[in-house]
Amino acid sequence: MDFDFTEEQRAFAESVRRFAQAELAPGALERAHDPAYPWETAAKIARQGLLGILFPEEDGGMGGTLMDAVIAIQEVALACPKSADIVQAGNFGPIRTFVEYATPEQKARFLPDLLAGRKLLSLGMTEPEAGSAVTDLRTTAREDGDGFVIDGTKVFSTHSPEAALFLVYVRFGPGVGGIGSVLVERGTPGFAIGQPSRFMNGEAWAQLYFDGCRIPRENLLLGPGGFKKQITGFNVERLGNASRALALGRHAYNVAREHARVRKQFGRPLCEFQGLQWKFAEMSVKLESAQLMLWKAVVGAQKGLPGAYDTAAAKLACNQAGFEVANEAMQVMGGMGFSQEAIVEYCVRRTRGWMIAGGSLEMLKNRLAESIFDRRFDQRKG
Repeated sequence: MDFDFTEEQRAFAESVRRFAQAELAPGALERAHDPAYPWETAAKIARQGLLGILFPEEDGGMGGTLMDAVIAIQEVALACPKSADIVQAGNFGPIRTFVEYATPEQKARFLPDLLAGRKLLSLGMTEPEAGSAVTDLRTTAREDGDGFVIDGTKVFSTHSPEAALFLVYVRFGPGVGGIGSVLVERGTPGFAIGQPSRFMNGEAWAQLYFDGCRIPRENLLLGPGGFKKQITGFNVERLGNASRALALGRHAYNVAREHARVRKQFGRPLCEFQGLQWKFAEMSVKLESAQLMLWKAVVGAQKGLPGAYDTAAAKLACNQAGFEVANEAMQVMGGMGFSQEAIVEYCVRRTRGWMIAGGSLEMLKNRLAESIFDRRFDQRKG
């Protein structure tokens, strides 16, 4: 399989690299430690055409490829790790599901602000009693006249404190076939957003409460039977997760490599000590190996949705490599790496979170085992 970039992809990568180094690298450390969503940076990234990269031009997107979106995330992350989250939010996750299944009217209402970086879309999927077992969700949608009434609770929704629109997984009826999704706008009566809480990586989330929340019929995204469509598209989201994890590991690696070149101990640069040379050799192999797994999944998806095996393998490899390399980079830098005076500790915290979000490493291994043995293993008690 050929993983070489085309001439157009090389030119695109170079243009994103120049933009990111000039416009995003300055202030990257301050941005990483600022709890607020970087709206000004989002608008700047949108003007550069990095939101909606792989969406059709008729929807306001750029008409690019999945590879283009992955290239953009990685180049941005190498300049400013936090800004890669903006590229993720504008290309992967709930926004991609929205573009795939929304009606023309829904797209006209919401996409212009989302693709301009003026508003955010959050995903309401995880519940207090339904995490990895998402089909156990209890949030209901009851048909009522010309709309639906939503009742239930969601947790751990990325961007929920700032989002203007929520793509919410709901249960219309029993079983997997009864699951679909709706769009709920901030401020809808019966919809309350709890006090913000924070993950270890500093990212904020808020609990979502639906208590007799009535939405119009035009806010229905996918009715009963929509779950399988939604979860299949989740494979693409995992590639965005994998791309950021790997890129932040590489970012930390680059910072630590420069530190080892200039920092002296016992009268010579750190890079002259064999123990550190071996660390960097191992880190390099982990990054390159995971990068190949990622390219394989992306290339295999160019003519459709990526395969479940390839995306699970890529996310597993990139999550592990990203965290292990960032953690080792912090070790190389000692006290400075552990300090918030350097961005490496931020990379460690961020990459650690992606080993849980978007499909935990253990769930990914379950998916891989099913492909290996060509059978489904039911995790529920018999």
